[in-house]
Amino acid sequence: MNEAPRVPPPLSPCLRICRLDERDECVGCRRTRDEIAAWWNMTDAQKRAVLSALPARVAAARA
Repeated sequence: MNEAPRVPPPLSPCLRICRLDERDECVGCRRTRDEIAAWWNMTDAQKRAVLSALPARVAAARA
């Protein structure tokens, strides 16, 4: 029987620059305070959803 290859869980995007800005986003990884607190209890799908939102947050923070 062929098993589907295991996909590793998403890694935390933490950069160890843990400081929140005026938008309540970490200036390092751009996650919100709530996302950071919930990360270890999120499903892989929820983590991937957060990760997919981060590039737009980085762009908005630079604008």
